Amino acid sequence: MHPEERRTKIESYLQAAEFASLEELAQHVGVSVSTVRRDVAELEAGKSVRRTHGGARTLQPKTDEFVFNVRDTHQVSEKEAIGEACAALIQPGQNVIIDSGTTCFHVAKHLGDKVAQVITNSLPVAHLFSGSNRHEVHVSGGVIYPRLGTLVGPDAVDTFLRMHADVAILSGSGIAEDGIYNSHALIVDIQRAMMAGAAKVIFCIDGTKFARRSTFFLCDFAKVDVVVTDAGAPAPLVEKLRAKGIHVVCAQSAPAAG
Repeated sequence: MHPEERRTKIESYLQAAEFASLEELAQHVGVSVSTVRRDVAELEAGKSVRRTHGGARTLQPKTDEFVFNVRDTHQVSEKEAIGEACAALIQPGQNVIIDSGTTCFHVAKHLGDKVAQVITNSLPVAHLFSGSNRHEVHVSGGVIYPRLGTLVGPDAVDTFLRMHADVAILSGSGIAEDGIYNSHALIVDIQRAMMAGAAKVIFCIDGTKFARRSTFFLCDFAKVDVVVTDAGAPAPLVEKLRAKGIHVVCAQSAPAAG
């Protein structure tokens, strides 16, 4: 592959994903990390991408898919129901890890004073608790994922590898019989570290993401204790998860006001 073709491929990948590690880009185009590093430097000189610690991000995003406020307008009533149902599973005084998905943000809104410590890579979640004198909030290190308010990268992973929590509350962009998927390798790396540091793992995934596989495989169900979803989740897959020993909670959305 010629350098120009490779750089075009890198640029297109970043426009779709918005942010990627050098290792992820190297795997995508089939070259070494050092070669990708030089490619990214060339693209930065052309002002289409910007280098970050351990990766790169686009300066010309094509989509608003990863914008937190836009994503949080999807399936709002379902996310609220899931958030309330998940929060009900948390015991008073527990320490919780909360990831950066919008559904997890709805969980955070319902936790109130139940939790003692919150550990997160989500700036919206951290801001939610920032005015409280009843919570101890730990925010990971890392690089801010553009337009999403999520901290990613090696420093974020290291934070969760060094911490322990009673519960980790996570989300995904797809769930199938073989496991849970997410849309970005950097987020998957952090979620795996979150799971490793928690005694109990809860996934909050709305019904539209059932029977769907996203770009990156996150995990099988060996480490998953609970899946909280909504009434729209397909019953056959819900039953298959329960047969695997997963506690599945199907939250009921509040009826629309008449």
